[in-house]
Amino acid sequence: MTFTQHFNTYACEGDTISCEAEGFTVTARIVADDCPDAPDQRQDGFWPSLYKDAPGFIGPGNGFRQRFAEAQAKAEAVMEAWRKGEWFYCGIVLSVERDGIELDHHAASLWGVECNYPGTDNCYLTTVANELLSEALDAGRAAAARLAATVTGWAST
Repeated sequence: MTFTQHFNTYACEGDTISCEAEGFTVTARIVADDCPDAPDQRQDGFWPSLYKDAPGFIGPGNGFRQRFAEAQAKAEAVMEAWRKGEWFYCGIVLSVERDGIELDHHAASLWGVECNYPGTDNCYLTTVANELLSEALDAGRAAAARLAATVTGWAST
């Protein structure tokens, strides 16, 4: 019970993948994260540092200047790509339906996920969807039980 479809190597807001599990159809969709913070504001240690108590400390040892220069260049490239809109933060949001009836539009989610991050193939987006699947199924089962109880209550009146 996993998503066998994968998000595309280049993904856009609104892209979806779906799977069938326990009689439910679960759909994972990409939703743009509405937090405007830049990567260096979201992540401690985004910028490399030569100071051992700093979050971005690159570590001691031979070649530290070279490692620092490489890490700095990578951080600058990631920031530039973000500024150009080449990648963005998103949420992976799962919805659950059964027999064409949507039971929970927002059954599970994880936010602050990098989409189209430089040098990646977006496989992490599918990994996140799979990690959220059991939570979404729990929400779907609970919603189905509430709906069944409501319908049963209507039938008895």
